[in-house]
Amino acid sequence: MQTSQSFRLDDFIAGWIGGASSVVVGHPLDTVKTRLQAGKGYSNMLHCVLSIYRKETAMGFFKGMSFPLASITVYNSMVFGIFSNTQRLISKYRYGDGRRPCSLLDLTVASMLTGLASVGLGAPVDLVKIRLQMQTQTLARPSVSLPSSRLYRGPVHCISSVLQTEGVSGLYRGAGAMVLRDVPGYALYFIPYTLICDFLTPDPNSTPHPAPSGSISWVTATPADVVKSRMQADAQLQRKYRGILHCILHSYRTEGAQVFFRGTSVNAVRGFPMSATMFLTYEMSLQFFRSS
Repeated sequence: MQTSQSFRLDDFIAGWIGGASSVVVGHPLDTVKTRLQAGKGYSNMLHCVLSIYRKETAMGFFKGMSFPLASITVYNSMVFGIFSNTQRLISKYRYGDGRRPCSLLDLTVASMLTGLASVGLGAPVDLVKIRLQMQTQTLARPSVSLPSSRLYRGPVHCISSVLQTEGVSGLYRGAGAMVLRDVPGYALYFIPYTLICDFLTPDPNSTPHPAPSGSISWVTATPADVVKSRMQADAQLQRKYRGILHCILHSYRTEGAQVFFRGTSVNAVRGFPMSATMFLTYEMSLQFFRSS
């Protein structure tokens, strides 16, 4: 699956497989994270977990998973494909050989470019996922009068509703905060993994060990992730935030600085199994494709 020395399609396919596996593993805790960051009434992670289970049963943790399963797989395919191919392009441009290992600076540039490019697809995907995850939280507000018990019937209806009420720009609400999260976040996501794998598995044919890069990345990105989640959950019917700065100031004035660290424990807990599943499945898929 190689079209040229510097561009490979198997990185995209392996990323798709890794993305699907990570969604199944991480979505329940992702729902908890979203409720903690964008909602109110939860004192901590355990209280949030118990509240969701008591009010919505175990199925409450899987709200909105069908859309991420279909879309985040494509998103991760793009992320891993862009990151891997960008590394090869940088090596080919700088050293004349796309197979030469990247320096730390090269990895940083490739990671940050990947984070920037990912927002184009990732912002609408995250927005729809969060709107579906927050339906119970949103509809519980007595000040909002809605004609039915559910605002969105599913992912397609959510996209259609957002387009009708907010326009195309509505799908990219919170994209600026996502850039602030993902540009440095992907550097902290890919660089530790690459360096640790190079240290633990100098033999390129051996299976790499999962690294804690997901936890590192998500914990440090939590403040920007809180702002992004709040803006994306802020639907047209009860619009609260005028922009990123207003969201930051309003959240700080009403809930204090600690609000920007909501969900940190969830991100730390879910980051390791998600990244371990993602990277391990990705690498094993690559080995399968490149050995066949």
